[in-house]
Amino acid sequence: MAYALITGGSKGIGKAIAENIAQRKIDILLVARSENLLKENAAELEKKFGIKTDYFVADLSANDSAKKIADWCKSKNYEVAALINNAGYGLGGAFEKLPLDEQLNMMQLNMQSLVQLTYLMIPVLKNSSHKSYILNVASTAAHQAVPYLGVYAATKAFVLSFSRALHHELKGENVSVSCLCPGPTDTYFMDRAGMKDMKKAMKQAERFNMTPQAVAKIGVDGLLKGKLEIIPGGSNKAGAFFSRMLPKKLVENTLIGVYKA
Repeated sequence: MAYALITGGSKGIGKAIAENIAQRKIDILLVARSENLLKENAAELEKKFGIKTDYFVADLSANDSAKKIADWCKSKNYEVAALINNAGYGLGGAFEKLPLDEQLNMMQLNMQSLVQLTYLMIPVLKNSSHKSYILNVASTAAHQAVPYLGVYAATKAFVLSFSRALHHELKGENVSVSCLCPGPTDTYFMDRAGMKDMKKAMKQAERFNMTPQAVAKIGVDGLLKGKLEIIPGGSNKAGAFFSRMLPKKLVENTLIGVYKA
């Protein structure tokens, strides 16, 4: 059987995507930093859905992580028919006040490791006996510059642009490429990003939060339908539309009021 390889599969949207795919009786490979969570999630998926699973412990902010993951898949002779690049995180605050090494680490994880793993896995996906898929997880932050989330939003804009280009490049091949752009989701994102002092942003997120399970279902459904860009939720779709249509300065000035602590 072919596997779906999911990075950041230990919690949040990645865990929910793994559960949604497992419901469809597709075998799962999980990648994340926490061995305990990976082991627990893999066992739970096997028990609940009767599928095969395996996991690999890797820190995707390390520049050699993608090669290690690809080499592991090859050594295990796993046929991978879906790559879900979900691993990523954000940092909130003024650019000059955030530690540079942490921002570079985020760029490595959100962009470079994603590109490296995609590059290494495309030949594997092309050789699969099944229809193959790539799902890159970006964010609604990809649609405009976001003051006080500047580098994070820029990394997600990169992911969206890269995904759109790759979708067209691989059209006609055995590989369909989609990009999932969720808005506020009930995960640990805001805590990890250090956004607790951004009161307006926290309040807005509470109003529009979606569950990881809802985001995952919309994302996987869209992926299997071959959609290029998938934006879960009506308010998120509207936000993305207005970000494209309204003057950039107006959008950015509005976001300053939301994200400035």
